[in-house]
Amino acid sequence: MKDMRLYVNIDHVATVRQARRTDEPDPVRAAFLAELGGADGITVHLREDRRHIQDRDVRLLMETVRTCVNLELAATSEILDLACEWKPMQATLVPEKRQEVTTEGGLDLSTAEGRAAIARAVERLRAAGIRTSLFIDPDDAAIRASADMGVDAVELHTGEYANTRGEERRGRLARLGQGASLARSLGVDVHAGHGLTYENVGPVAAIGEIEELNIGHSIVSRAVFTGLEAAVREMATLIRRARRAL
Repeated sequence: MKDMRLYVNIDHVATVRQARRTDEPDPVRAAFLAELGGADGITVHLREDRRHIQDRDVRLLMETVRTCVNLELAATSEILDLACEWKPMQATLVPEKRQEVTTEGGLDLSTAEGRAAIARAVERLRAAGIRTSLFIDPDDAAIRASADMGVDAVELHTGEYANTRGEERRGRLARLGQGASLARSLGVDVHAGHGLTYENVGPVAAIGEIEELNIGHSIVSRAVFTGLEAAVREMATLIRRARRAL
């Protein structure tokens, strides 16, 4: 059984900074503290509208992060050009809408046109030597389409699980487990993220096929009261405890 990696998304540190268009809090400093707390990697989403993370942030993170940088991006020529220039360890293609508050679901791979656009982006990233991942819903067809593109990993969208309760949540958790199992059977590594908190992360961390979780908002929220290093350490402890129970 592989250990589970915790990648900390620091976008919301930049969200606070951009609210005042000042120089603090600095997400690069946040990445340093997250690593001290036990993060296995740092995730940032460079959006087209630059609503939080800025180009400067990614450049500095590439120079200072001691673990790994996972760059989330839409399949647009401008952002792909930057990714190929910066060469993060991993790039995760995500859907992006101008009006959304945060990513609302996985990539739409249901049409030939949509699959072709994502496949072209994957090929560009792979040619630049960048590990590729697709953020998708835990849907069999999307998982199979991702595997057909030759991606290294899929990140399963956990939002539906996180936003439900009771029997419905148990069903969503089962769907995540089935999707993770299918992806692994197709030779694709499995990541997961979106909406995970200190209260709901345990069952997802206990899915053996998932080897990486991307968590941001809940950690940054906890850090307001506890400090970022302590907040990351607490999340990492919960994940490892769930893993050891397997």
